[in-house]
Parts: sequence; structure tokens; C-alpha cells
Amino acid sequence: MILPKLREGTEETVEKFLAEKLRKIGANGYVLGVSGGIDSAVVLRLCTRAVGKKKVLALLMPEKESSKDDLVDGKSLCEAEGVSYKVIDITGPVEAFKKVIGKKLDKKTVANIKARCRMVVLYHHASTESRLVVGTSNKSELLMGYFTKFGDGAADLEPIGDLYKTEVRELAREMGLSKKVIAKTPSAGLWKGQTDEGEMAITYEKLDAILLGIELGLDEKGIAQRAETTRKEVERISMIVRMSSHKRKFQPAPKIGYRTPGLDWREGDEDIA
Repeated sequence: MILPKLREGTEETVEKFLAEKLRKIGANGYVLGVSGGIDSAVVLRLCTRAVGKKKVLALLMPEKESSKDDLVDGKSLCEAEGVSYKVIDITGPVEAFKKVIGKKLDKKTVANIKARCRMVVLYHHASTESRLVVGTSNKSELLMGYFTKFGDGAADLEPIGDLYKTEVRELAREMGLSKKVIAKTPSAGLWKGQTDEGEMAITYEKLDAILLGIELGLDEKGIAQRAETTRKEVERISMIVRMSSHKRKFQPAPKIGYRTPGLDWREGDEDIA
């Protein structure tokens, strides 16, 4: 199986990116949600090394169905990095949304509500404290659309957004994160027994091998051989990537003016001192 390879100097590249974004935009610091998993652990350490622990605020946002172990792990990560953190229970707003909607909701709908409640909390702290919200989604999740639109997919920047999950694991080892964090079963913790690989019905290793083949523009047969899987599985993943493209794009608008936001209005923050 041919997997993505972590490029030399990745940590330095991401840390420079984080430091430069904060400097150019002029914010006071970063705020991020810490779940106790590997992605948020890696992003937390990258942020701390890039801008210093005093400019990083971590939010732990459990609710009544959250794993107690995840909360313990999240606190341990924050204490190990020496950053300020707050524990904010979102059970109340989640239950309020369920009541307002007023009908029986399936677990995925409730999971989306939880993710969006966490987004609201993150952006409240970002707004009131002049911080930027740092996302913790990796490239595998982004390409699969495995995130809640306007929930955990909402962030001002995604430091590991161009790193596949298997690369994040490799980076975690290079950065010296604990074996417990690296070996922890990937899960958004949105309901009891939920796991990433279970929901996507594929291991991250096989998924990343397929996604890399798609990124390289290989045909389905070639991708299947590299990923040691079937063409049918490659077709399934390719379809998911295509069908989730709307989650990775600016909301479309009909072309009327000379330049249209999200289409041909190009801009960056290079001019922000």
C-alpha cells in the first residue's frame, strides 16, 4: 500500500504559517476546541510552538453524552502545553435546539447540532477576545466532507488541512506526542461508540492511499492497485469526494457583476500589516 509521506520540514512550515497569519491579521491570539484526540493535540502543540502558550486558548466543550475519558485527555493535553483552557458544557444549548425543532431527531442530526453549538462558543470567544478560530480538520476529513458544515468545518484557518490523517500521525510522532494520544481510536465523540473509520467504513490507511491516488490524477485501476483494494471501493470514495465538494467551497452566487465573491474575486490578507 502506497501512503502519503510526510514532507521534511512540515512542522516548521505550519508553525511559520500560524505565526505569519497572526502577525498579518493583528489578532490577539488563537482559540481552538480540544477534544483529547490526535488532531486537536497536534494543532494545539503547533499553535503553542508558533505563537507561545500565552496567545493560545483551548476550549473543552463536552455535553451529557461525551466520554469522560475524552475530557480527562483534553485537560491533560492543555496542562502539558501550559495553555489556558476553559471547560464549557454545551448540554443546555443542544437540548434547547432539540426542543425548538420539536420532533424526533436521528443521531446524525443531533451530532450536527452539537458541532454547531461548539462553533458558536468558539466564535464568541474569538470575537470578544480578538482571536482567530483554529480548525483541527485534516485533509482526509476535508476531502471526504467528514465534518459538519458551519460546525467543526467553520474556522479561520486549518493548520493541518493539507495533511492526510496518516501524515498527522507521523507528525505527532515527530513532535513527541504521547503514544496514548497517537494510538487513540479516532472519533468525533458525538455519540456513544462512534468512530471515524466506522462511519466512513474504511481505515484511514486505505482511505489515504485512495485519496492520494485521486490527488495525483491516477485512474481507478491504478489507485486500486496502490491502495490494495477494489475498483468498487475507489469508485465509492471518489463519489463521496465529488458529492461533498459543496462543503469545501464558498457559497455560490449567480454571475452578474464584473468580479464575483467565491468565483473570480481573488484576494488574500497579504496587505494586512
